[in-house]
Amino acid sequence: MIQKIEAIGYDIEIGSLLNSSFSNVLEKYSNSKKIILVDENTHDHCLEYLLTAFSGLEDAEVMMLPCGEENKVMEVCFQVWEAWSEYQIGRNDLVINLGGGVVTDIGGFMASIFKRGLDFIQIPTSLLAMVDASVGGKTGIDLGRYKNQLGVFSNPINVFVDPGFLSTLPFNELKNGYAEMLKHALISGKLHWESLKDIDFSDREKMHELICQSIEIKNQIVNLDPFEKNVRKKLNFGHTFGHAFEGFFIGEEEFLSHGHAVAIGILAESFISWKRNILSESDFIEISEVILKNFELPNIENSWIDPIFQLMLNDKKNFEQQVKCVLLSDIGESVINQTLDLDDLKLVVEFFSTLKV
Repeated sequence: MIQKIEAIGYDIEIGSLLNSSFSNVLEKYSNSKKIILVDENTHDHCLEYLLTAFSGLEDAEVMMLPCGEENKVMEVCFQVWEAWSEYQIGRNDLVINLGGGVVTDIGGFMASIFKRGLDFIQIPTSLLAMVDASVGGKTGIDLGRYKNQLGVFSNPINVFVDPGFLSTLPFNELKNGYAEMLKHALISGKLHWESLKDIDFSDREKMHELICQSIEIKNQIVNLDPFEKNVRKKLNFGHTFGHAFEGFFIGEEEFLSHGHAVAIGILAESFISWKRNILSESDFIEISEVILKNFELPNIENSWIDPIFQLMLNDKKNFEQQVKCVLLSDIGESVINQTLDLDDLKLVVEFFSTLKV
């Protein structure tokens, strides 16, 4: 069974690709060249299924990107764009992004920029990409340690979410997506939070339902504010601290995945919410118990505080020369445009140190 969610200008279809409209979409591009972007993981675990199940892809060019956030950079984009030029890819051709958040982010960005825009389809294969990265029309790449500093708002022509791909994921990758689902619940979905607190990733039917709920929360917010001028900022909950932590550890031995970093950011911003008497102590304890049960805290030394704050100062959500974040007033209720300073980061690091004892 396919569940369809209407986004602005495109549909999100959730269910088996075989039962979706993917074949019909490919038929519309029967006279166009097709590029399938994968990384090393989706090349090995997902690509064969796609190629064997859909005859419309028999002549598609497959391009493999290097894995990892550290490769979501302009240098990789230039290599791909040069290859597309050699293949004589034109504005009527189609890009299919088959992968997790890195592939959907960079693939959407490259398609949106090349020759002022190619049509592209998102087929997310990780839980994080299914519930977050592939939905909402944000594309982007990193600039050094600064997350998603380069990007455009550009909608795909379709998003096809097939939960069957979750069987290809290691447990840690499921946890990455779980963090974004928790974020959606905490900002706008108290009932969703109750369903997520004790999640069973092996329950396929329940996972399908939870994925739909999480996508619906994000899509409703994006539809109200597609270019993040107001209410869409809620979706950045956990990301002001999270992006700074993630950026700091890029290329380091103690690497933080995006979902893991967001989970730590959720804990940090919930803590600040409580310290400012915006969030009740009981709600903060409940949130912290769920986060700490599922995610390990990184080791953050005091000497790292200033460079981490420098990353926060370059966060793209900032304005009026102030670091801005989202705080919680309740489970399911959030407040945007809240200012953070260096002392808040110091409080968080001190709090984390008490939990590591």
